[in-house]
Amino acid sequence: MLTALTDSSQTSAHTRMAWLDALRGVAAVAVLAEHMLQAVMPTLRPYWCNLGIYGVLVFFLVSGYIIPTSLERRGDLRAFWISRALRLYPLYVAVIGLTLALSAWIPVREAVPRDLSAVAAHATMLTDVVGVATVVDPMWTLSYEMVFYLVATALQAVGLQRRAGVAALLFALGAVSTGLLLSGPPLTGGWLVWASSAILAAGLACVFTRRATVFAACGLGLGAIALLFLSSRAPWLGAAILAVMFIGTALHQWERGTGKLWPVVLAGTLVAVSPVWALQAGWWWVQPDVWITTLALAAATFAVGMALRTRSVPRALVWLGVISYSLYLVHVPLLKVLTALAGDLRAVPLPVQALVVALVTAGVLGTSQVTYRLIEAPAQRLGRTLARRLGPAQRKTRLARSRVFSVGRRPRGVP
Repeated sequence: MLTALTDSSQTSAHTRMAWLDALRGVAAVAVLAEHMLQAVMPTLRPYWCNLGIYGVLVFFLVSGYIIPTSLERRGDLRAFWISRALRLYPLYVAVIGLTLALSAWIPVREAVPRDLSAVAAHATMLTDVVGVATVVDPMWTLSYEMVFYLVATALQAVGLQRRAGVAALLFALGAVSTGLLLSGPPLTGGWLVWASSAILAAGLACVFTRRATVFAACGLGLGAIALLFLSSRAPWLGAAILAVMFIGTALHQWERGTGKLWPVVLAGTLVAVSPVWALQAGWWWVQPDVWITTLALAAATFAVGMALRTRSVPRALVWLGVISYSLYLVHVPLLKVLTALAGDLRAVPLPVQALVVALVTAGVLGTSQVTYRLIEAPAQRLGRTLARRLGPAQRKTRLARSRVFSVGRRPRGVP
């Protein structure tokens, strides 16, 4: 199932990452369980916590823990964005395309705009922070992943990437204050989609061409923060999510001895109380008891993962983590197909519901494995290849070689 790594350094790296894959697997299964129970076995769905939000929070902690480190290790913004784009977009586009192709059978959500603004918003992955509903429900979280990438890129560009604890505190304070002051996004309208799309395209073009890179990265980061606080669906929630992601980064820095633990504790406390007095907190899963329980479970899961990170991880959990992105995106369209074929399953006998859950889970896992093999894995390999070829070291080598050919002799140190 998983190819063995023979090189010792590769094995070591794989072992260090296995616990993160396991956490991704747990998170993906939790999100699947939330939607599966809601559609098939509502009597078993817990309401003292939200399994979907629990899984999403674990995902955000994992992203916060690893993404800035990956960015810092690469040391090249263009290589980072090439890798991220090929990691996220191929499957994302494929699932959207499949959902639209089946729209006569499983109608697209009514909240999705029926105009080009929806296309532009999905193209940037900034849907939720510009107030546009996603074609596939779970895709709303990718908006906050994108904001996090933009902010992390800006911090890297100005040399503040080691201030994750400060960033977590600022976003947590922003969540509390925004919740107290705002009952909804101050800015709305289709113009936000077009303005954000144009700015993102221009900024990333500068990053890819290495022209005014620092200026462009800072502009993109500040623009993303502005969208988060002024136009996201629930500004306090967006700020809380960014705080959770930077908590993950701060934990990694604390683990490496380059950061303190107290900002994590304080930021986590502020995130826990952020919806308590929020004006826009009407959903059942952000009521204080449910929200705090869900947040505590996500934190405990991540803490257990960190505590056991040097131990061997069950291969099944690692495999689930490997296919977690596919599982996360494909399960809702498959559940909608099931509902279209079988009708409402919530009223059938419990044994039938249990059988359906088992069969659909197997189908989702099998489909996720296929989409990972056919779409994700090739795109990831291409991303790594392009990132290596277009990285700074390779660029310097190519420039040196071009000088060799132009003057007819080989400079010292160039093979």
